[in-house]
Amino acid sequence: MTVQEFAKAAGLAALVEADFSREITGGYCGDLLSWVMSRAQSGDCWFTVMGNINAVAVSVLADCACIVLCESAPLDEPARLRAEQQGVNILCSPENAYTLSAKLAAVL
Repeated sequence: MTVQEFAKAAGLAALVEADFSREITGGYCGDLLSWVMSRAQSGDCWFTVMGNINAVAVSVLADCACIVLCESAPLDEPARLRAEQQGVNILCSPENAYTLSAKLAAVL
């Protein structure tokens, strides 16, 4: 499933559209950046509330397909700019990580 397909299926808002044709192959939930950096897999859809520049860096290192900011967590401007430069897809939802990960599991 592509980032674009999941965004449509889950009703996610796009904050940064870098490569919406990127395939999502799994999911990861977490907010502790060092933990995510060592455990998220390439192609994961990462559910978090961390909308800062460090989260973008972790996403690049882990090669995540996208970041989904849960519970309407904000994306700060430096993070948005870095995501555009680094080609990181960022989506947003008012729903929590549990609900969103269940939606992803249902369609994968």
